[in-house]
Amino acid sequence: MNLNKVTLIGNLTRDPIGRKLPSGQTITHFGVATNHVWKDSKSKERKESVEFHNAVAWGRLGEIVTSYLKKGDKVYLEGRLQNRQWQDKEGNKRSRSEIVVNNLIMLGKASAVKEKVTTDAQKQMAPEEVNVEEVPVVEAE
Repeated sequence: MNLNKVTLIGNLTRDPIGRKLPSGQTITHFGVATNHVWKDSKSKERKESVEFHNAVAWGRLGEIVTSYLKKGDKVYLEGRLQNRQWQDKEGNKRSRSEIVVNNLIMLGKASAVKEKVTTDAQKQMAPEEVNVEEVPVVEAE
């Protein structure tokens, strides 16, 4: 049995870039930074390192990332690790490791995200008209 699973909590390093492919599918690229903190055993000093990860989200998830996230936002994401290789315009071999995201939770700044989601949802919802005469009356016993 094999397992290819990545789980990260980190901050976006740049604004997401979304685009539509000729097939109509949406793809969004973004970067995530994670840090690691430890205490040096010899000097007893606190040390920290930062890792940078490339991430890609497809379809509706990619649209959500593009609409609601920006540089600096904290996210929890799950996905799988993928390595790609290609030749650039000059004929050089290029490669890239990236996380193909299949689950994402927006963390931090909840009020700002909630406000934007609520505003966008209100714009998409048509007002519903209700005829008072059609509302069923329930009599108390």
